[in-house]
Amino acid sequence: MTNTLHIRETKDGLSFDIHVNPHASRAQIAGIQEGLLKVKVTAPPVEGAANEACIEMLAKKLGLRKSQMKISAGVRGRKKTILVSDISKALLEQKINKLDIDQQ
Repeated sequence: MTNTLHIRETKDGLSFDIHVNPHASRAQIAGIQEGLLKVKVTAPPVEGAANEACIEMLAKKLGLRKSQMKISAGVRGRKKTILVSDISKALLEQKINKLDIDQQ
């Protein structure tokens, strides 16, 4: 088990994987487990509501614009790949390390 988020460089920007828990009692970033950022959202997994809630929360927590982020893989599953554009790897790592993560 690794508690490090793996950020990859792609031709379109930087990507990292998340594990989404929809219908949670509260929205939060719940830690890093097995290389995945664990994200809990209150939205149901219906008509893209949970996906939109993920992007909205990640953008807010990381101090990025929603337009900089998109789900590039896993739209219908719990494991998703987030693509972030217009940011350096070092700055993204710094923002992720500063997240207030509730490690449980």
